[in-house]
Order: sequence, then C-alpha cells, then structure tokens
Amino acid sequence: MTTAARPARHLTLGRKGEEIAARHMRKLGFVVLSRNWRCRQGELDLVLTDGRTLVICEVKTRTRDSFGDPAEAVTEDKIARIRRLAGQWLSVHRVGWCRLRFDVVAVYSEPGGEARVRHIPGAF
Repeated sequence: MTTAARPARHLTLGRKGEEIAARHMRKLGFVVLSRNWRCRQGELDLVLTDGRTLVICEVKTRTRDSFGDPAEAVTEDKIARIRRLAGQWLSVHRVGWCRLRFDVVAVYSEPGGEARVRHIPGAF
C-alpha cells in the first residue's frame, strides 16, 4: 500500500478525537447538529445544541502532553476563523438569533490507554 492510500496519522488521530468528543458531548445531553461542517473558508469540528444554546466546539486531540495542553493549540487566528465560520453555518442553516457559545474539547488519546476528555465551556 502506498502512503497516499493511507490517511495521515494526525488525520486519523483527529477523527478519533472528534468521535470521542461527540460521544462525550452526547452523554452530557447535547445533540450533534453537524460534524466536520465545511465551507470554502474552513471547517467546524462540532456544532451542537442543548435545546437552548447553539455550541460551536473545537476539538483538539493529542497522544501525549509533551507539546502542551491541546486547548493551547486554539490560537487567536483560529478563534477568529471559527467565529467567521459560525456566522457562515448560521447563514447556511437559516438560523436567526440564538444564544451561541464556543467550547473546546481537549482529548488525550494515548496509544493503548483510555482516552481522557476535558470539556471547556465558553472557552472563547
């Protein structure tokens, strides 16, 4: 098999982290409205609701913390992009005014170990 036929390791890890995060958020009572929603300007990892608030959730996954906390990877530039994308999502889905919150879910998924999840509501 060529390397082009296999997804890059970080993409596989990212997908695994997003699945873990989505499952975690469902357990907290959220309904997943969109996963990996894409438009020309970028992608939103998770768009959820608890019935009162629309939550845009950025998921960051790491196998170890030697590069710092996964949530630290959500930079000011990324925050600005996510906010713009949220506006696009609202427009495409014809959602008018609603309560909106931006969360981060940090997932530690060590090989052979159980994943640890840290949900940070209102992270930005």
